[in-house]
Amino acid sequence: MPFRPTFECLWCGIAHICRGPDDIEGWAALCSACVGKAGDNGFLRFRLRQAITERGAATRDSLGEVGEVGEVGERRPAAVARPVEAAGLVAAASLDATTVAYYEARAAEYDDWYLRRGRYERGPIHDAAWNAELDAAGRWLDALPFSGEIVELAAGTGWWSPLIASKGELSIYDAAEAPLDRARERLLAHRLRAHIHVRDAWAEPDRAVDAVFTGFWLSHVERDRLDAFLGLVGRWLKPGGLFAFIDSLPDPHSGASDHEPPSSDRAVRRLDDGREFEIVKVHHSPAELEAALRRASFVSARVTISGRFFVLGEARVE
Repeated sequence: MPFRPTFECLWCGIAHICRGPDDIEGWAALCSACVGKAGDNGFLRFRLRQAITERGAATRDSLGEVGEVGEVGERRPAAVARPVEAAGLVAAASLDATTVAYYEARAAEYDDWYLRRGRYERGPIHDAAWNAELDAAGRWLDALPFSGEIVELAAGTGWWSPLIASKGELSIYDAAEAPLDRARERLLAHRLRAHIHVRDAWAEPDRAVDAVFTGFWLSHVERDRLDAFLGLVGRWLKPGGLFAFIDSLPDPHSGASDHEPPSSDRAVRRLDDGREFEIVKVHHSPAELEAALRRASFVSARVTISGRFFVLGEARVE
């Protein structure tokens, strides 16, 4: 995330003004009080580590350590993004960080959504339909030919992780630490194991694997970034590797009773404690997803729906 001299703290929402361009608060988009709490909070530690790395990279650029070497050994400045492009990168980074902060804060109540508890209880008719489709999605996922080394990106609390971990060597990644703690507990309850690490879904692959799964992540990928993300998934996979995903359909009874429907690919999400976060929420249609998979050089792409609530997709790389 680029440096911001003024901002609203990603964690507590308090407005903050930086003293200078080296202030770590401006790189982390966290106020001084929240930076001081980083030792006790997984998300705050994650943002602080990222901010230190980003500030260091910017410092190296300003000193001429990044760029091409000229004929006599001088450093040429690194390319600078055009203003419109730079503005887009800043906006995307800010939205990504807000999404991570939201899911870090929501970890303790996230499974209420799956289980139709509290604000997510929508009455016997809608909840019965939800439960039936959730079971159907699980059966669909169970029938897929997962094997070998499997990566689950943006795993959250690991609702699907035990099923996948029973089929191969699973690594589960998420940019927020608190949901991964829940995923670890879920796997232990099923007497299953997985490699669990804090890692952003947009991080470049460090190896090639046999399969990749994402659950309710593609709807957090903006339309103009979908091709880029699917290209990244392709780089994760060995030839013939499987990509599978489950995601959301735009049913008004899918979310909490006090959530407004998404508008312009954005949604305001409220937690039990009253905090609100604006996040990306894009309901990609099955046709859009199949077309994007083909553009990303996937083959045998098949995207279906469960009924009212879920999109189910699978494809392979050549």
